[in-house]
Amino acid sequence: MITRLGTDSRANNGYLSLAHNRISMDSGIESHDSERQSNPVPDWDDEYVDRVSDRLFVNYDLEKEYATRGESFTLYGRLLIETQKQFLHRSINYANHSAEEHLFVRRANSVRVSDLEALVDLGHELADDWIEADEEHFGTTFTFVVIAPDVPTEVDEFVSDFSDRTLLKYGLHGQYEVNLAVVAPENETLAASENADVGKAFALWQPLVSEKSGLLHRVVRRLKP
Repeated sequence: MITRLGTDSRANNGYLSLAHNRISMDSGIESHDSERQSNPVPDWDDEYVDRVSDRLFVNYDLEKEYATRGESFTLYGRLLIETQKQFLHRSINYANHSAEEHLFVRRANSVRVSDLEALVDLGHELADDWIEADEEHFGTTFTFVVIAPDVPTEVDEFVSDFSDRTLLKYGLHGQYEVNLAVVAPENETLAASENADVGKAFALWQPLVSEKSGLLHRVVRRLKP
């Protein structure tokens, strides 16, 4: 199986990078760093967001001051994963699949459950617009992260228990899910839904440890024979 992702496969700040490389289960890794050099990482005036971006850029294509459907975000990131199985030669391939994650980050003076519910609704609207549901679509993830001064108890409980996954054509055209995370960096507090793996990148007070989890590993685990 060949997996093509979004940047390079070196560890950066403890965060394992796997994007924009083609990964073979049998023959190792081929680098495609040249694709990335023409897209420099933006700088954020917000020191916290800028430091988080240092953890994200190895996996995500990043944009600043992103807006969609009337909603503004400090940071937007996109991770694309493409997998294929090959027979004898690269030109002979089959079982092509794609998965991607859209990451939306905003800073707010406060956060309520109703604010998060509005973001979930936005995720479903974007799914209707952005997903090309077909046999090659494996999955799309919409992850929303809110940076706030604190994480109220009701918000923590809502986020920790949150799960939202939708099958497309009974799973024949893959699925999509919406994930949430709320972080209060000054209090060193993070609340994240079960599959919001990227939330760990926002906990700057903790070292990042590469684990066999996250979108990439879920894709490979499900497609590996």
